[in-house]
Amino acid sequence: MTVVDTAGALRPPRSALPGHLDALESEAVHIFREAAAQFERPVLLFSGGKDSIVMLHIAAKAFWPAKIPFGLLHVDTGHNFPEVLEFRDRAVARTGVRLDVARVQDYIDDGRLRERPDGTRNPLQTVPLLDAVSTHRFDALFGGGRRDEEKARAKERVFSLRDEFGQWDPRRQRPELWSLYNGRHSPGEHVRVFPLSNFTELDVWQYIERERIELPSIYFAHEREVFLRGGMWLTAGAWGGPAQGETVQTRRVRYRTVGDMSCTGAVESGAVTLQEIIAEIAASTLTERGATRADDKLSEAAMEDRKREGYF
Repeated sequence: MTVVDTAGALRPPRSALPGHLDALESEAVHIFREAAAQFERPVLLFSGGKDSIVMLHIAAKAFWPAKIPFGLLHVDTGHNFPEVLEFRDRAVARTGVRLDVARVQDYIDDGRLRERPDGTRNPLQTVPLLDAVSTHRFDALFGGGRRDEEKARAKERVFSLRDEFGQWDPRRQRPELWSLYNGRHSPGEHVRVFPLSNFTELDVWQYIERERIELPSIYFAHEREVFLRGGMWLTAGAWGGPAQGETVQTRRVRYRTVGDMSCTGAVESGAVTLQEIIAEIAASTLTERGATRADDKLSEAAMEDRKREGYF
């Protein structure tokens, strides 16, 4: 059935029109295909977190029935959540995609990096990441960054140029009119590509529900031993917490985002289903990073400073 609008043009019935999740997925598929066409050695940054899981799912759709034409890279801090690492390995085994792992612990062991006094290893990921880029000659890195997460990420283009030192300069950002992406770069430079740029956190969860995407259990409410630091519930562990005077408690929590255990906080929650999580996110007034990431609270420009150094 077709419908005639007031201008006399034929259009499909409302039920046949694509929804906003279809439009976001279509844009991400287009970005993956554009990057695969323009770059020789792309790689997908894969941590086992929800955004990288969604990226892997969409990449599989973008190139089906062929295999995904690039591998995965994880920069392992050594302080990752066990549930997430276990899921990462299962996802890799299921898809058959090659996984390279750059380990922060290796750099600490041989003296190339020093442990920070606060135990946080997130800032230490930059050197292993850039070394992996150089060693494998990656010219494009797919990242799960979204513009709604943090104001420095809101400045990013979909194709974001990094110089020969892996550094980001907002003054070198290129226009992307009409979804035309410019992957041109000089030898030694590379491009970060963000297929989920225009997704919001709520979009990600709605897409996960629609596509029935499996996630690590850590994203759903569960009983966990945590302690309070800086207004956030952190997981006790070998990374150095809790400190003297910090009391471990058992709380019912879940994680909105996952990273290094030393800087990723849990939120108290009873949400055990996707529908309950979606309702919780829809009512939230804080972004996931603003609510649960201590490394973004160091200063107003914490993320932008790290990005200038070569961070994700």
